[in-house]
Amino acid sequence: MRLPLPQFAAQNRPSSHIAEVIETATTEFLAQCLEPENLSFPVMPPFGSWVKSIDEESGNQIYAVVYHATTSPIDSVHRARALGLSLQDLREQQPQIFAMLKTEFRAAIVGFQAPVAARNGGAAETARVYQHLPPRPPQIHQAVHVCEVAEILHFSETLDFLRTLLQMPSAPVDALAAATIREIYQLRQADRAWLVQAGRSLSLLLKDDYDRLRIILSQIHI
Repeated sequence: MRLPLPQFAAQNRPSSHIAEVIETATTEFLAQCLEPENLSFPVMPPFGSWVKSIDEESGNQIYAVVYHATTSPIDSVHRARALGLSLQDLREQQPQIFAMLKTEFRAAIVGFQAPVAARNGGAAETARVYQHLPPRPPQIHQAVHVCEVAEILHFSETLDFLRTLLQMPSAPVDALAAATIREIYQLRQADRAWLVQAGRSLSLLLKDDYDRLRIILSQIHI
């Protein structure tokens, strides 16, 4: 019998809230996608997309990039098998299938935003973004949200996070760096100056490995 992932009622949950942290580490976290109300699979976040969670102890907002996603049975003993049915057929003939599967994703932590402090006069300081690993990752059972466009644009004003991405031990870092740059470039409405800056940053980071640089740049197709 399936034990459902605890979650808020859909009407009380913002649309950006897509998952919950179920495993956490210094450099990354694993999140399980929340179940939709209708008979469908949870939306799997795209490779290279931006998500955020929080470290409640410090109040730091943790930013991360999705690098691996899976959909698999809740029961680790039995594997899913091919049924030869369309998605609509599954809804009509095998609706229990949707309750037997889980969607999870891993996200590489690329930086964080410290909580905004109030000055003596009452005015709040501008939130500062740090493009290195935070003191702590988000805790277990913290909500995971899709980042807003404005947050991604603000975070990517500088490109030090590319170094953090390229040093991730368990991720396909070359493809991940290319996917991340592609997405930001599109969000910036084809800002050519930013793209040139990103290319220069990569060339400095990979100055001793021309082959890797060439492969990454070849994947940044627009």
